[in-house]
Amino acid sequence: MQTDHDIRLLGRAAGLLYLVIIACGIGSELFIRGSLYDDMDISVTAANILAYSALFKTGFLADSIMLLCDVAIAIVLYLLFRQVDKTLALFAMVFRLVQAVIIGMSLLFYYATYLLLTGNAQPDAQTYFMLSLLIDMHAYGYDLGLIFFGIANIALGVLVIRSGFCPRPLGHGLVIAAVIYVIGSYTRLFAVEYHTFVEPAYLVPLLAELAFCLWLLFGKFVEDKYAGQLA
Repeated sequence: MQTDHDIRLLGRAAGLLYLVIIACGIGSELFIRGSLYDDMDISVTAANILAYSALFKTGFLADSIMLLCDVAIAIVLYLLFRQVDKTLALFAMVFRLVQAVIIGMSLLFYYATYLLLTGNAQPDAQTYFMLSLLIDMHAYGYDLGLIFFGIANIALGVLVIRSGFCPRPLGHGLVIAAVIYVIGSYTRLFAVEYHTFVEPAYLVPLLAELAFCLWLLFGKFVEDKYAGQLA
Protein backbone atom coordinates (compact mmCIF):
# COMPACT_ATOMS: atom_id res chain seq x y z
CA MET A 1 0.00 0.00 0.00
CA GLN A 2 1.41 3.36 -0.99
CA THR A 3 1.85 5.99 1.69
CA ASP A 4 0.98 9.66 1.28
CA HIS A 5 4.72 10.33 1.00
CA ASP A 6 5.01 7.80 -1.85
CA ILE A 7 2.13 9.41 -3.69
CA ARG A 8 3.60 12.90 -3.33
CA LEU A 9 7.04 11.71 -4.45
CA LEU A 10 5.68 9.94 -7.53
CA GLY A 11 3.50 12.93 -8.32
CA ARG A 12 6.42 15.36 -8.19
CA ALA A 13 8.53 13.03 -10.35
CA ALA A 14 5.71 12.79 -12.91
CA GLY A 15 5.32 16.58 -12.90
CA LEU A 16 9.02 17.14 -13.55
CA LEU A 17 9.01 14.61 -16.40
CA TYR A 18 5.87 16.22 -17.83
CA LEU A 19 7.55 19.64 -17.75
CA VAL A 20 10.56 18.34 -19.69
CA ILE A 21 8.26 16.63 -22.22
CA ILE A 22 6.26 19.81 -22.82
CA ALA A 23 9.37 22.00 -23.09
CA CYS A 24 11.18 19.65 -25.49
CA GLY A 25 8.08 18.94 -27.58
CA ILE A 26 7.11 22.58 -28.05
CA GLY A 27 10.70 23.69 -28.50
CA SER A 28 11.54 21.18 -31.23
CA GLU A 29 8.26 21.59 -33.12
CA LEU A 30 7.67 25.34 -32.96
CA PHE A 31 11.09 26.90 -32.55
CA ILE A 32 13.32 24.47 -34.43
CA ARG A 33 11.28 22.81 -37.18
CA GLY A 34 9.08 25.90 -37.35
CA SER A 35 12.11 28.03 -38.20
CA LEU A 36 13.78 25.54 -40.57
CA TYR A 37 10.85 24.23 -42.60
CA ASP A 38 9.31 26.28 -45.41
CA ASP A 39 5.92 24.83 -46.41
CA MET A 40 5.94 26.70 -49.71
CA ASP A 41 9.43 25.83 -50.98
CA ILE A 42 11.17 22.53 -50.20
CA SER A 43 14.45 23.87 -51.59
CA VAL A 44 14.45 26.55 -48.87
CA THR A 45 13.87 23.84 -46.27
CA ALA A 46 16.82 21.88 -47.66
CA ALA A 47 19.07 24.95 -47.58
CA ASN A 48 18.04 25.73 -44.00
CA ILE A 49 18.76 22.18 -42.79
CA LEU A 50 22.24 22.31 -44.29
CA ALA A 51 22.97 25.86 -43.16
CA TYR A 52 21.73 25.31 -39.61
CA SER A 53 22.66 21.68 -39.11
CA ALA A 54 23.48 22.22 -35.41
CA LEU A 55 19.97 23.58 -34.83
CA PHE A 56 18.49 20.67 -36.78
CA LYS A 57 20.39 18.16 -34.64
CA THR A 58 19.27 20.00 -31.51
CA GLY A 59 15.71 19.21 -32.60
CA PHE A 60 16.62 15.53 -32.75
CA LEU A 61 18.22 15.74 -29.30
CA ALA A 62 15.19 17.48 -27.82
CA ASP A 63 12.81 14.90 -29.27
CA SER A 64 14.96 12.02 -28.04
CA ILE A 65 14.96 13.49 -24.52
CA MET A 66 11.19 13.89 -24.78
CA LEU A 67 10.85 10.21 -25.70
CA LEU A 68 13.08 9.08 -22.83
CA CYS A 69 10.92 11.10 -20.43
CA ASP A 70 7.78 9.67 -22.03
CA VAL A 71 8.92 6.13 -21.26
CA ALA A 72 9.81 7.13 -17.71
CA ILE A 73 6.54 8.98 -17.06
CA ALA A 74 4.51 6.04 -18.37
CA ILE A 75 6.02 3.91 -15.61
CA VAL A 76 5.76 6.61 -12.93
CA LEU A 77 2.08 7.28 -13.69
CA TYR A 78 1.39 3.56 -13.53
CA LEU A 79 2.98 3.40 -10.09
CA LEU A 80 1.03 6.48 -9.00
CA PHE A 81 -2.40 5.26 -10.12
CA ARG A 82 -2.17 1.47 -9.90
CA GLN A 83 -4.04 1.39 -6.57
CA VAL A 84 -6.89 3.35 -8.14
CA ASP A 85 -7.38 0.73 -10.86
CA LYS A 86 -4.44 -1.52 -11.69
CA THR A 87 -5.87 -2.73 -15.01
CA LEU A 88 -6.70 0.77 -16.24
CA ALA A 89 -3.31 2.09 -15.09
CA LEU A 90 -1.58 -0.72 -16.98
CA PHE A 91 -3.71 0.04 -20.05
CA ALA A 92 -2.67 3.70 -19.93
CA MET A 93 1.00 2.79 -19.50
CA VAL A 94 1.08 0.33 -22.41
CA PHE A 95 -0.63 2.71 -24.84
CA ARG A 96 1.72 5.53 -23.85
CA LEU A 97 4.73 3.24 -24.38
CA VAL A 98 3.42 2.25 -27.82
CA GLN A 99 3.12 5.95 -28.62
CA ALA A 100 6.77 6.43 -27.65
CA VAL A 101 7.87 3.56 -29.91
CA ILE A 102 5.97 4.95 -32.90
CA ILE A 103 7.24 8.49 -32.45
CA GLY A 104 10.74 7.12 -31.92
CA MET A 105 10.54 5.33 -35.26
CA SER A 106 9.21 8.47 -36.94
CA LEU A 107 12.17 10.39 -35.51
CA LEU A 108 14.42 8.27 -37.72
CA PHE A 109 12.67 9.79 -40.76
CA TYR A 110 13.48 13.22 -39.31
CA TYR A 111 17.19 12.44 -39.06
CA ALA A 112 17.15 10.74 -42.46
CA THR A 113 16.42 14.13 -44.05
CA TYR A 114 19.81 15.34 -42.86
CA LEU A 115 21.56 12.20 -44.08
CA LEU A 116 19.86 12.55 -47.47
CA LEU A 117 20.99 16.14 -47.93
CA THR A 118 24.56 15.65 -46.74
CA GLY A 119 24.87 12.71 -49.13
CA ASN A 120 23.94 14.86 -52.13
CA ALA A 121 26.36 17.67 -52.99
CA GLN A 122 23.88 19.22 -55.41
CA PRO A 123 20.26 18.34 -54.53
CA ASP A 124 18.11 17.65 -57.57
CA ALA A 125 14.36 17.16 -58.10
CA GLN A 126 14.51 13.56 -56.88
CA THR A 127 16.35 14.62 -53.73
CA TYR A 128 13.73 17.27 -53.01
CA PHE A 129 10.97 14.71 -53.57
CA MET A 130 12.58 12.29 -51.11
CA LEU A 131 13.13 15.12 -48.62
CA SER A 132 9.47 16.08 -48.77
CA LEU A 133 8.44 12.44 -48.34
CA LEU A 134 10.68 11.96 -45.30
CA ILE A 135 9.35 15.12 -43.67
CA ASP A 136 5.79 13.93 -44.28
CA MET A 137 6.56 10.47 -42.90
CA HIS A 138 7.95 12.02 -39.72
CA ALA A 139 4.83 14.16 -39.32
CA TYR A 140 2.43 11.29 -40.03
CA GLY A 141 4.31 9.04 -37.64
CA TYR A 142 3.91 11.68 -34.96
CA ASP A 143 0.17 11.84 -35.62
CA LEU A 144 -0.13 8.05 -35.50
CA GLY A 145 1.64 8.09 -32.15
CA LEU A 146 -0.75 10.75 -30.86
CA ILE A 147 -3.69 8.39 -31.46
CA PHE A 148 -2.20 5.96 -28.95
CA PHE A 149 -1.30 8.87 -26.67
CA GLY A 150 -4.88 10.11 -26.84
CA ILE A 151 -6.28 6.72 -25.84
CA ALA A 152 -3.74 6.53 -22.99
CA ASN A 153 -4.88 9.97 -21.84
CA ILE A 154 -8.53 8.92 -21.77
CA ALA A 155 -7.57 6.15 -19.35
CA LEU A 156 -5.36 8.55 -17.38
CA GLY A 157 -8.16 11.10 -17.18
CA VAL A 158 -10.53 8.51 -15.75
CA LEU A 159 -7.88 7.49 -13.21
CA VAL A 160 -7.42 11.12 -12.17
CA ILE A 161 -11.18 11.54 -11.74
CA ARG A 162 -11.47 8.38 -9.68
CA SER A 163 -8.29 8.82 -7.65
CA GLY A 164 -9.55 11.00 -4.83
CA PHE A 165 -6.14 12.66 -4.50
CA CYS A 166 -6.26 14.71 -7.74
CA PRO A 167 -8.70 17.52 -8.59
CA ARG A 168 -11.36 15.96 -10.80
CA PRO A 169 -11.45 18.86 -13.33
CA LEU A 170 -7.90 17.94 -14.29
CA GLY A 171 -9.13 14.48 -15.26
CA HIS A 172 -11.98 15.90 -17.32
CA GLY A 173 -9.48 18.19 -19.07
CA LEU A 174 -7.24 15.25 -19.95
CA VAL A 175 -10.16 13.32 -21.42
CA ILE A 176 -11.19 16.30 -23.57
CA ALA A 177 -7.58 16.78 -24.65
CA ALA A 178 -7.36 13.10 -25.58
CA VAL A 179 -10.44 13.31 -27.79
CA ILE A 180 -8.93 16.31 -29.59
CA TYR A 181 -5.67 14.44 -30.17
CA VAL A 182 -7.46 11.44 -31.66
CA ILE A 183 -9.78 13.52 -33.85
CA GLY A 184 -6.92 15.78 -34.97
CA SER A 185 -4.66 12.87 -35.91
CA TYR A 186 -7.32 10.99 -37.83
CA THR A 187 -8.29 14.20 -39.61
CA ARG A 188 -4.68 14.77 -40.68
CA LEU A 189 -4.34 11.17 -41.85
CA PHE A 190 -7.65 10.79 -43.68
CA ALA A 191 -9.17 14.24 -44.26
CA VAL A 192 -6.23 16.64 -44.34
CA GLU A 193 -8.31 19.31 -46.07
CA TYR A 194 -10.23 19.79 -42.81
CA HIS A 195 -7.19 19.75 -40.52
CA THR A 196 -6.89 23.55 -40.47
CA PHE A 197 -10.28 23.68 -38.74
CA VAL A 198 -9.03 21.35 -36.02
CA GLU A 199 -5.65 23.01 -35.40
CA PRO A 200 -6.95 25.80 -33.07
CA ALA A 201 -8.40 23.11 -30.78
CA TYR A 202 -4.87 21.90 -29.95
CA LEU A 203 -4.66 24.81 -27.51
CA VAL A 204 -6.99 22.82 -25.22
CA PRO A 205 -4.62 19.82 -24.82
CA LEU A 206 -1.72 22.19 -24.20
CA LEU A 207 -3.59 23.97 -21.41
CA ALA A 208 -4.97 20.72 -19.95
CA GLU A 209 -1.61 18.98 -19.85
CA LEU A 210 0.18 22.07 -18.55
CA ALA A 211 -2.38 22.41 -15.77
CA PHE A 212 -1.94 18.74 -14.84
CA CYS A 213 1.85 19.13 -14.95
CA LEU A 214 1.84 22.18 -12.67
CA TRP A 215 -0.53 20.52 -10.22
CA LEU A 216 1.69 17.44 -10.04
CA LEU A 217 4.64 19.73 -9.30
CA PHE A 218 3.05 22.12 -6.84
CA GLY A 219 -0.43 20.84 -5.92
CA LYS A 220 -1.56 19.36 -2.63
CA PHE A 221 -2.44 15.67 -2.66
CA VAL A 222 -5.60 15.36 -0.54
CA GLU A 223 -6.07 12.65 2.07
CA ASP A 224 -9.23 10.90 0.79
CA LYS A 225 -7.31 8.97 -1.83
CA TYR A 226 -8.67 6.06 -3.85
CA ALA A 227 -12.21 7.34 -3.71
CA GLY A 228 -12.97 5.23 -6.77
CA GLN A 229 -16.10 7.08 -7.88
CA LEU A 230 -16.65 8.82 -11.20
CA ALA A 231 -18.16 12.31 -11.23
